[in-house]
Amino acid sequence: MINQQELENLRHLIGAHETGAQKLETYAQQCSDPEIKQMFQQSANRARQTKQQLMQFLN
Repeated sequence: MINQQELENLRHLIGAHETGAQKLETYAQQCSDPEIKQMFQQSANRARQTKQQLMQFLN
């Protein structure tokens, strides 16, 4: 069982990872260099994976 402070910290981390993923995807869409575009997309995917791992603590 997690306490209120840990829950608040998780919510903050989950939100930050989702926000980061959205920004990285936007950067990827605006990028014309294929290598940099791929780098941004991979980073967005990793941020979403981390978000999903953090969300498992809520179950």
